[in-house]
Amino acid sequence: MTEGAMRDRGATGDRSLAQKLALFWGAAFLLAGILGFIPGITTNFDDIKFAGNDSDAELLGLFQVSILHNIVHLLFGVGILMSRTWESARTYLLGSGIIYVVLLIYGLLVKQESDANFVPMNNGDDWLHLSLALGLLASYFLSSRDRDRDHVRTDRAVT
Repeated sequence: MTEGAMRDRGATGDRSLAQKLALFWGAAFLLAGILGFIPGITTNFDDIKFAGNDSDAELLGLFQVSILHNIVHLLFGVGILMSRTWESARTYLLGSGIIYVVLLIYGLLVKQESDANFVPMNNGDDWLHLSLALGLLASYFLSSRDRDRDHVRTDRAVT
């Protein structure tokens, strides 16, 4: 293992809190993206569309989804890769949190029947986006000092 990898993972192979949280969120988004393509878990799967508000498919019968929406969830699975280092994990948590704030605002401003609702989103999605934004941003702020603790632990283990 390289010295840089030891610094990011700690001498004992432990991941920092930021890395664990990015891995968690990335896996959750990847799972949501996969589940969005499974009939039964996604209700009205026969009516799934590539994009637009006319997709009647709903993940778990609650969240309106389309092929595009599922692809977006799959792309947010990049958190798994970004969990490899403290810096990239924190970038993922902050960037994803900000994107979900934007999606929340967009969902609240755009009428569900509008052509501008191309992702698509419904009230359930708006509540979910609020929860995701808060969770991702809380993860970012909770992990803000764990880099210092990791360096202390790593420095002690190396010397």
